[in-house]
Amino acid sequence: MDNTPCLSELGELLFRNTSVISGSQPCNQSTTKSPPYSPQATAAFAISITFMMMVTIVGNIFVIIAVLTSRSLKGAQNLFLVSLAAADILVATLIIPFSLANELQGHWAFSSFWCEIYLALDVLFCTSSIVHLCAIALDRYLSISKPVSYGTKRTPKRIKAAIVIVWLISAVISFPPLLTLDKREGGEEACELNDERWYILYSTIGSFFAPCVIMILVYIRIYQIAKKHTRCPPGQNHEPINVTDQKSSTPSAPQHGSQILSTVLDLACRYKHTIATQAGSKLAVEESPKIQGTSMARRKAMVNREKRFTFVLAVVMGVFVICWFPFFFTYSLQAVCPETCSIPNPLFKFFFWIGYCNSCLNPVIYTIFNKDFRRAFKRILCRDTKGTFF
Repeated sequence: MDNTPCLSELGELLFRNTSVISGSQPCNQSTTKSPPYSPQATAAFAISITFMMMVTIVGNIFVIIAVLTSRSLKGAQNLFLVSLAAADILVATLIIPFSLANELQGHWAFSSFWCEIYLALDVLFCTSSIVHLCAIALDRYLSISKPVSYGTKRTPKRIKAAIVIVWLISAVISFPPLLTLDKREGGEEACELNDERWYILYSTIGSFFAPCVIMILVYIRIYQIAKKHTRCPPGQNHEPINVTDQKSSTPSAPQHGSQILSTVLDLACRYKHTIATQAGSKLAVEESPKIQGTSMARRKAMVNREKRFTFVLAVVMGVFVICWFPFFFTYSLQAVCPETCSIPNPLFKFFFWIGYCNSCLNPVIYTIFNKDFRRAFKRILCRDTKGTFF
């Protein structure tokens, strides 16, 4: 009996370079192999991964419901979290079950066509996760560095357009020659991973290392801005503003009314203590202690909420990097030094599954570090008698 392995086995596709050789069997033909694990180990592994899949699906569904229904989480920027949660759900439903079956059986038991789709989606979802995190980091940076101008532009429509761009960028990075479907003698199809050195470097850099560097640089800048704001808190900016200089920039169209109001309110809050007259003299504006205390408390609460959520997103990004860095680093070594930098196959498999575990961690992070999500999750779990979430 021919014991030549199927070319699209996960171990062959992800853990070592593969090539089409004479006599190779297509994925849709069965092969007889002994299971790679003992029955006890197989049961334990299957239960663990199944539990991880369920936590991923349920947890990320809760995230989507919380963002779409909770008033405190309905900001347009949180649509990024909805899309990120959707990507994690797709990993748990379309990728992990087949990876689990392949791991436990020791070979790829599905069709070569699904092998092609499976590999493409696997890379796509992983890439989209980190590109989402990059977009979130850039969104936080712009909201902190340009709160007035960016705040008026941060609409649900534009955030949705940004999410579409995120998925398109992920597809551009993921789909180019990831694999080929070759026709062999007799019309047999064999699934083959593109194992050329240039593609390994292209995929690892585009799918992980480049976005990772962008995230780190952006968050360093966010930290610098936050530190500066800590030294000069909101509400203590006393620079004068010349009222006469603002009249020329006033829009004439009625549809800009909301933007004008937003800008005026922001300027009023920022420069409430001094007004510059046309002659250049400064007039002090006294504010009642009650009104001043209320507005200061409100601004302080908003700033604290922004800081907390920025910290939560930093934790999400850090956990993502910790989970996926070992896999991408060792995978890239195959292109840099394939002969001298090889690592044990069991260790590589461990890194591979640790990366998948990241999909179930985001809801846990939100629950631990963000009270808005905690309240939203409690309301989802404790629905009222009318059957609604709130």
